[in-house]
Amino acid sequence: MKSYFLFASLQLVLLCTTTVRAEHLPRPDHVVVVIEENRGFTQILNMEHANSTIAALARRGMLFTQSYGVTHPSQPNYLALFSGSTQEVTSNACGYSFSSDTLASALLEKGLSFVSYSEGLPEVGSLACMSGSYQRKHNPVSNWQGTRLPAEINRPFSDFPQDYSKLPTVAFVIPDQRNDMHDGSFETADDWLKMHIVPYVDWAFKHNSLLVLTWDEDSGRENNRVVTLLVGPMVKPGTSAQHIDHYSVLRTLLDFYHLPAMGASKDARPISGVWRKH
Repeated sequence: MKSYFLFASLQLVLLCTTTVRAEHLPRPDHVVVVIEENRGFTQILNMEHANSTIAALARRGMLFTQSYGVTHPSQPNYLALFSGSTQEVTSNACGYSFSSDTLASALLEKGLSFVSYSEGLPEVGSLACMSGSYQRKHNPVSNWQGTRLPAEINRPFSDFPQDYSKLPTVAFVIPDQRNDMHDGSFETADDWLKMHIVPYVDWAFKHNSLLVLTWDEDSGRENNRVVTLLVGPMVKPGTSAQHIDHYSVLRTLLDFYHLPAMGASKDARPISGVWRKH
């Protein structure tokens, strides 16, 4: 009998600890999630790139040294981050249609907002497979358009507001293949971030907002270890060796706004130990 009560008491302590942790997650006014392409951790953060914009962002925020994509190739990683599932997709083929829950649907159903801004998207709501350096395989919202999601949240990056207070609660930003390191160089992508994302980060520090910068997958040489950064006023600067992946990031975004977890994010832990007290 004593063993039973001891076990029950331990369960209660663990439950309380988990609850307290969840209650102390921040609630950013805005989150911008930028997704880059096909580079492993050591390809991004090394002595050669010590003076890069990405390295500067890492110094301003929290760098995760054990962050991983969930699979290869690109498309299922985007689906995992957006919906908590690869949707059994194993290729970069175009033209899927799904009706399951997503980060966007969860936000919209709670009266919050979501927009995906894809560089090179021909027009609002376009379902084109490709256009110049735009590729639908990197734009997960398009696969739920017309089933669970409205066309107006699938927007070109040219619609990214210059007045950042007009951003949605959560935004995905998808550079085109020249600017996300898929086809272009590190330097080209780094300059793109400096021009388009650093001004948002500067604003975010004064307006309770957050940048998530991550990569979909590595180049196939680092066990799918990628760079993930969190930068904003609610984040302690430094490094974290906790193991995270796209499901962990999704779970954290959902928990910020007390939204139900979906798919594999139900079994993922939200990112912890990196938040300033608030």
